[in-house]
Amino acid sequence: MLRSMKDLENYSIGATDGNIGQVTDFLFDDHAWVIRYLVVDSGSWLLSRKVLISPISIHDPNWGLRTLPVSITKEQVRNSPDIDTDKPISRQHEIQYHSYYGYPYYGGGVGIWGAGMYPYMMNPGYSGFGLDRAEREKDREAFEKVERARHRNDDPTLRSCKEVIGYHIHATDGEIGHVQGLLIDDATWAVRYLVVNTSNWWLGRQVLIAQQWIKDIEWADGSVTVDLTRASVKDSPPYDPTAELDRERESSLHNYYGRPGYW
Repeated sequence: MLRSMKDLENYSIGATDGNIGQVTDFLFDDHAWVIRYLVVDSGSWLLSRKVLISPISIHDPNWGLRTLPVSITKEQVRNSPDIDTDKPISRQHEIQYHSYYGYPYYGGGVGIWGAGMYPYMMNPGYSGFGLDRAEREKDREAFEKVERARHRNDDPTLRSCKEVIGYHIHATDGEIGHVQGLLIDDATWAVRYLVVNTSNWWLGRQVLIAQQWIKDIEWADGSVTVDLTRASVKDSPPYDPTAELDRERESSLHNYYGRPGYW
């Protein structure tokens, strides 16, 4: 199911032994367009320190209670690497984070999460993980050594979801509006669509732009160029945030633009 980024804000993160805090932002990979970390304000128990929670640890979300249970303890979070979430997060920071929690690194596979599509399947406690603990530890240490060397000089590729709200959207022949929100797949944590508000151009409609249709992003000046014309966007199916975006509606949108679906 697709969920609005705004709706996911303020969800509670439940450790195995109590509440960790509330979600304040999301960090997404600007190459794969998938949420890699939830930024969580820990509140009074950790002096409002902001910590990162990987979707790898999330299992069986309680959407009704707006709670995301995670398979880690509060003590693990307390002792986790202190990463400044207000600054770019380097690949070395990520490797340190994954090493601390014993997670395999998500890069290098054929899927958006290692070899697959679902983050929790990368959790060492997942029953289908395959290798026993000793083998996993040996493979992880060898992999991390290679990854540290390979990514030593990498530029950060993680972006704040809140950062892109308000970015100007340009079609191939002119501006069409601004980013009002993001729609996130709650199973894979992939960012599927930008919600675009056209109020500064065409009667205040909201439309959806799939991330695959993005041609370029200028992070410095806050603009997104899409491989669509203004006329096609003007006549596209409107987005109704009060209605569930089911596969039938998604198919209609992709068929309208003559673009293949991601499914």
